[in-house]
Amino acid sequence: MTTATLIDGKRVAQDVQQQTAARVEKLKQAVGVTACLATVLVGEDPASAKYVAAKRRLCEKLGLASVFVKLDETTTTEQLVDKINELGRDANVHGILLQHPVPKQIDERAAFEAIPAQKDVDGVTFHSFGTMFYGLPGYESCTPGGIIRLLDAYDVDIRGKHAVVIGRSAILGKPMAGLLLNRDATVTVCHSRTVDLPELVKQADIVVAAVGKPAFVQGDWIKDGAVVIDAGFNPGPKGNIGDVDFEPASERAGLITPVPGGVGPMTLAVLVEQTSIAAARQAGVEI
Repeated sequence: MTTATLIDGKRVAQDVQQQTAARVEKLKQAVGVTACLATVLVGEDPASAKYVAAKRRLCEKLGLASVFVKLDETTTTEQLVDKINELGRDANVHGILLQHPVPKQIDERAAFEAIPAQKDVDGVTFHSFGTMFYGLPGYESCTPGGIIRLLDAYDVDIRGKHAVVIGRSAILGKPMAGLLLNRDATVTVCHSRTVDLPELVKQADIVVAAVGKPAFVQGDWIKDGAVVIDAGFNPGPKGNIGDVDFEPASERAGLITPVPGGVGPMTLAVLVEQTSIAAARQAGVEI
């Protein structure tokens, strides 16, 4: 029986989207600029194609322009970097997203680093990692940025709390730890080689599960009243499921995100929000 309060990511995402749509319209009225996101897809991965299509639909819904670049599965790193450089020089493009993963022959890091810092609205470059960790103006990795917005929307007091992040990927676990640190949390980052993981999770006031394993985090790992953020999205027999064993965890947690409908909607919302902000900055206006 669920006793935790569900964190409604769809509702919070809608609020962010409304603010973004208003910013996009103000920018058009102020200087005649339409915020534009360029998405780059390499290869034929169905899931990636689905995600890119969703991003383009959201742009259209909120009044942003979008550019879609589709490259062949055999594309080389040099060819991809050339295309990203071309988008970087295009004054009508304000944000660039390279859909990952890319085919194995491509140096993904080299491709990410070709994205100009001012157009890195997905928060994937070394520059963005630096600004995230130092709390400087820049663009956050979208999923961690979305999680922070969820915590704020539900008035979660992060300061001084013990947060356990399970996962250390460059686009989720590591930047998540940085953003939580910047909000004065005490952060423990766990991973596949962590010893006594359940005992560490039991100490957490805030748990962020980003390990990529279905129902990995067990309910009896959760401290009573903890905030549980499930950033997992794994295929299951009855649809997608998260990294947290939801039902038993929800009996102990105070707040918990469902899958789907929790973290996922926030990733897209932050992407378009940051694109609208990037467009305003590049136009030299405060909106």
